[in-house]
Amino acid sequence: MVTAFWDSSAIVPLCLEQPSTPAARALTAQFGLVVWWAAAVEVRSAIARLMRMRQISSRGQVQAILLLDQLRTDWREIRPMDHVRERAEQLLDRSPLHAADALQLAASWIWCQGHPRNRRFISGDVQLLDAARKLGFTPLPVTVKEI
Repeated sequence: MVTAFWDSSAIVPLCLEQPSTPAARALTAQFGLVVWWAAAVEVRSAIARLMRMRQISSRGQVQAILLLDQLRTDWREIRPMDHVRERAEQLLDRSPLHAADALQLAASWIWCQGHPRNRRFISGDVQLLDAARKLGFTPLPVTVKEI
């Protein structure tokens, strides 16, 4: 299966029913998941926040975590290493990114070995998609929504 780099904001709708869930699920039929090492932490953070905000029930939280665990069995993780950190630091000088987004984008750069042409970057974050596009990735939006 062809793989793409998935930002955490694109993984959340795979775990929770959201307006962008059908689009995210359709993309999983086309592209396997490559993710940053901390993606699961970011997704768990989004799930916990939605629970605290009472936007999902405790049962919904448990189901979302189970779906996340299921996704983790098949995805490929880009591990933390000096190259990722160094690239993230460089990206912060070039684009108005938050630290976590810079790390995700740097991990995608490492994944494609610095050759992003014809590589897909899937996200629900417009700013991150724009930064990925500027690096040469093919951005695929899931939805424009913060996690």
